[in-house]
Amino acid sequence: MNVLVVNAGSSSLKLRVLDDADSTVTSTQLERWEGEADVHSLADFIRSAGQVDAVGHRIVHGGQRFTGPAHLDDATIGELETLTDLAPLHQPRSLAGVRAVRSVVPDLPAVGCFDTAFHTTLPEPAATYPVPAEWRERWGIRRYGFHGLSHAYAARRAAELVDQPMQRLRVVSCHLGAGASACAVANGRSVDTTMGFTPLEGLVMATRSGSIDPGLLIWLQQHGGLGVAELSDALEHRSGLAGLARGSQAGGSGDMRDVRTAMESGDAAAELAFHVYIHRLRAAIAAMAAALNGLEVLVFTGGIGEHHPTVRSAAATGLDFLGVRLDETANAAATGDADIGDREAATRTVVVTAREDLEIVRQVRGLLSG
Repeated sequence: MNVLVVNAGSSSLKLRVLDDADSTVTSTQLERWEGEADVHSLADFIRSAGQVDAVGHRIVHGGQRFTGPAHLDDATIGELETLTDLAPLHQPRSLAGVRAVRSVVPDLPAVGCFDTAFHTTLPEPAATYPVPAEWRERWGIRRYGFHGLSHAYAARRAAELVDQPMQRLRVVSCHLGAGASACAVANGRSVDTTMGFTPLEGLVMATRSGSIDPGLLIWLQQHGGLGVAELSDALEHRSGLAGLARGSQAGGSGDMRDVRTAMESGDAAAELAFHVYIHRLRAAIAAMAAALNGLEVLVFTGGIGEHHPTVRSAAATGLDFLGVRLDETANAAATGDADIGDREAATRTVVVTAREDLEIVRQVRGLLSG
């Protein structure tokens, strides 16, 4: 079964065809993806791929209804549209990708694979918000968690890298990209994570704030005169690294590469942005380890996790009490999947190349062959 994987993120659209051996037949990526695909280019790409038997789409939010891969038809797509308010940066772009591919190959089986599904195993204390019961019952308020496809693959691949069965490992996976989250994985199952009801909670991200005091938002509404739309736009698009480094040489882009370049030239705002990012990341790793009652493997994945050794080193500093200690030579030289931990450290630390496509293909094949 050759599978076309459509991975629509918040800023890019990745297309990849994998064959039976999980080898890449062909791939392409559209940068600055805003939800509008060139259908003619898409059709040319699919034709150039040769045999394609099914399509697997990454979809960020499956709500409470979709706890595993699902066939994508008109009814399913309609249900997924109702979840847009919970993932306003991602859900519309995911569904735009679904529609674009359907317009080119309407008869191919299409499967939705959900970032929230991996976190349906969260124990009740981890999934439940301490808000009025009527809110939880009326609106289904709970911690959903995101980046589940990435965390699931990263934890499984980490077990292979350290040559240990997944069932024996307590893993903290850090997916660090434009969006960022940490996840506690025990026996291959998610037991805690930093993102919550929406992808806005948790770590500092490129343009998203991550967790902040909800009382601050109430104060800004009452005393700052800010409306819901302005607050939403600021927290989603003008916060995080972009907000912290605004006015610096980084230009408020939210790109860690720009932040690091500006920081190295002595820019104070960029330096603050970097250290706020690291402070929150380090605290989250410790919190996830606490949820696991210990830690065997720490994983870095995603664009920042894979390509920024300085971020990995800074995050690991101060985590000696968890047994984390890096081999700085290995850390600086790491490309692709790599073990970067000090050989004498109690906790293994690895870098895993993000391969959500492999997790999607695994789920597509499981659903269609079942």
